Amino acid sequence: MALIIVLSVFNGFTGVIESFFSNFDPDIKITPVEGKMFDPVDYNLDKIKKMPDVVHYAEVIEEVAMLKYNNQQYPAIIKGVPPNYGAYTNIDTLIIDGKFILQDKGVDYAVVGQGVAYNLGIGLTFIDPIRIYVPKKGRQASFNIASSINYSYIYPSGVFSVLEEIDSKYIIVPYKYASELFESQNLVSSVEIGLSTEANSKKIQKEIQNILGDNFSVKNKYQQHDLIYKTMKSEKWAAYLILVFILIIASFNVLSSLSMLIIDKKEDLFILKSMGANSNLTRKIFLFEGWFISIFGAIIGSILGLLVCWAQIKFEFITLPGAGSFVISAYPVKIVFFDVILVLGIVFITGFIASWYPVKFITQKFVLNENL
Repeated sequence: MALIIVLSVFNGFTGVIESFFSNFDPDIKITPVEGKMFDPVDYNLDKIKKMPDVVHYAEVIEEVAMLKYNNQQYPAIIKGVPPNYGAYTNIDTLIIDGKFILQDKGVDYAVVGQGVAYNLGIGLTFIDPIRIYVPKKGRQASFNIASSINYSYIYPSGVFSVLEEIDSKYIIVPYKYASELFESQNLVSSVEIGLSTEANSKKIQKEIQNILGDNFSVKNKYQQHDLIYKTMKSEKWAAYLILVFILIIASFNVLSSLSMLIIDKKEDLFILKSMGANSNLTRKIFLFEGWFISIFGAIIGSILGLLVCWAQIKFEFITLPGAGSFVISAYPVKIVFFDVILVLGIVFITGFIASWYPVKFITQKFVLNENL
């Protein structure tokens, strides 16, 4: 029961994080292996645009800048995106304040991460713009700071929230605005690809990698946040191993109960033996009895665990502390069939071993006094 519930909760949190990232990240992201920027004209990117399953193709600029809002300062990553950014992501579903607007009637706007907005004290009802400072391209250090820095301002239109790792870093602006600010000319930081719903992302990723060669890194949604997914998977299986260890300790109850039962039924065993029952039959009787206890417990526990998970999915009766501060209000749960099979398998194996030991050794030593 506990194993299924814990694994299902881990699956639920993983699913929530995946949904957040899938709403913010492209299906495939292309970045240079060396350097921060590259010129798309120098590479065979037209072939990628013409691939059947490539629905959206977007050139993106990402650079660090210093932001200032009123008297607050904060460093952040400026992400310049094209007009179709909202088409290949679901960024609009992540907006918690304001709207996702990057340009309206010729005026540029910025959509700010929640962490950036918090550190700068940004309010959408305020009329103050965000001031952005970046070093001028190709300029050497000078005592005249003003001559070494590009300065611009932009008004916030909305605040988005994904995860703290992203919320505290990013501010999204129009591509043209970022290009002029960073003087990037035709250079881009990455190319983001949106695929059709029927597309095989792994196959297309491999095809794009073959087209571009080793000079570029081509990553799918999971690889863009590889460390987070690996950490969550490690935590899930660490919790699984801890609970399995507890299960092994609990299996000693079966072992001791079956041992006492064998000793208690010593006289009955002699009666069975006198009636013609051999050692193998005697062993099977106790082995199946001990294993039945484990199987019955595993099935009942699994049913109860699945019922608790179903009830949590349906009614969300176990809420998160301070739920109003989170995007989700209750513990997320996702039942995975493989996890249920894995739990039943480990319980059956543990139960069999716990039953086999007293049948093999205790019966032989204390009751039948012969090899079984």
